Amino acid sequence: MNQLVLPRLRAGDIQKAEQVFEKLRYRVPKTKTDLKNYIKVFLGLTIPDKKICHDHDSPMDYLWHSFSADFSKPIKPNADAVIWANRSGGKTELAAIATLLDCIFKPNCQVRILGGSGEQSSRMYDYLVNFLYNGFEQFLKGNVLKGKCGFINGSKVEVLTQSATSVRGLHVQKLRCDEVELFDEDVFAAAKFTTHSIDNVTSAMEVISTMHKPYGLMQKVITNAQNLNTPIFKWCMWEVIEKCIGRNCSQCKLSEDCQGKAKHANGYLKIDDCITQMQRASRASFESEMLCKKPNTENVVFEQFNPDQHIKPIDYDTAFPIYRTLDFGFANPFVCLWIQVDSDGVVRVIDEYLRSRATIAVHAEQLKARTPCCEEKIAATFCDPAGAAANDVTGTGPVRELRSLGLHLKYRKSRIIEGIELIRRAIKTGDGKNRLIISPKCPRLIEAMQCYHYPDNQMAIAAELPEKDGVYDHPIDALRYFFINYARPAKITTRRY
Repeated sequence: MNQLVLPRLRAGDIQKAEQVFEKLRYRVPKTKTDLKNYIKVFLGLTIPDKKICHDHDSPMDYLWHSFSADFSKPIKPNADAVIWANRSGGKTELAAIATLLDCIFKPNCQVRILGGSGEQSSRMYDYLVNFLYNGFEQFLKGNVLKGKCGFINGSKVEVLTQSATSVRGLHVQKLRCDEVELFDEDVFAAAKFTTHSIDNVTSAMEVISTMHKPYGLMQKVITNAQNLNTPIFKWCMWEVIEKCIGRNCSQCKLSEDCQGKAKHANGYLKIDDCITQMQRASRASFESEMLCKKPNTENVVFEQFNPDQHIKPIDYDTAFPIYRTLDFGFANPFVCLWIQVDSDGVVRVIDEYLRSRATIAVHAEQLKARTPCCEEKIAATFCDPAGAAANDVTGTGPVRELRSLGLHLKYRKSRIIEGIELIRRAIKTGDGKNRLIISPKCPRLIEAMQCYHYPDNQMAIAAELPEKDGVYDHPIDALRYFFINYARPAKITTRRY
């Protein structure tokens, strides 16, 4: 049998091949495929590039967005991005790759790494250092120090501490916030002002995290990003799991969640490791940490609230009476909800009004203008009983002021737990029915229904007193006042003369 005989390579040929290889290291990738191949060749990493779940992205989508923003025509005004991915989803390593690419291909690019903890920041930097010592040493200027390093093209990377002092006064092009769920909110607020573009580099703040809880910082980041149309790159276990070959689906413990997804995957996460993690964790934690379905709701007050069931387009119906329910506030928001109850007893929240730092007169004007019928047809306006107390300075209170402006208020004292239980019954009755519908025109109430939570303090949890956070409690308080007053109408008393 003839054997293929390869020609012997000469030393000169090997040297030429090495020179070509090194020239390619300096060539800027022009397409997403070029970038994926560059990372494969020079870092030895295969980045998953398949979107498995219909509303998700691939890790490669994030890397291409981060890298290409500075080469797009026209140049983007900013390259901000939110990365929401599962545990072991490669978020930190991918961000380190993005940092390396920024520094070697974008001259004078200043990159800072800010982690939810010192350990988290160091982990991304350690990935970067390992990449540098894997053939990129010639790009460096000086020694690689513990928390920073520089490049001959003027770029620089530095690790920041989790403090407001470290970010105030800072001006850089790229800021990567890793595990933002663990951030101090004051530090995160200060970090928003740190990024500035230069001629050849577009500013970018990348927020990277798993979403652990519905009332955490990542939840707020996602909501804000949706409002501002900031790109959100989301992937879960299925985008990074290894391809399933030769396994029997009927005998696999992941089959109920998988539904064949792993057969189309091209990631690196071992299937057996995923099975082990699923068996170790609670179902709520697995769905939150690995499947990115929803944040862990184990500590939320209305765990059974389901947007698919409880949010529907509904408008004012003249066939049913309409109610208003108020929670007073000045620095905290003044809240009004418009509610109807249909013939089946379903509570329909059709509109909301929230505003801070306005006078009672302004609120009264807005309430009248937004009410879809005349004041005489309002069945009742319920409110916080605390509003009946007179202010020590003015000698009056919001109840008295609103009454003087033509709004007839009713109130009844109650315990917080009592109102919460009535809301829960509406969310899901004893026979499993839904008796609460909220219009999409009430985004603040919808967010509160999902995020209103118990504090971490065990004594408060034992007392079943939710967190008074000044954000989610006010819309819920307004809803409580409706249920308390509607469920227990004021008694009618008769006097004899």
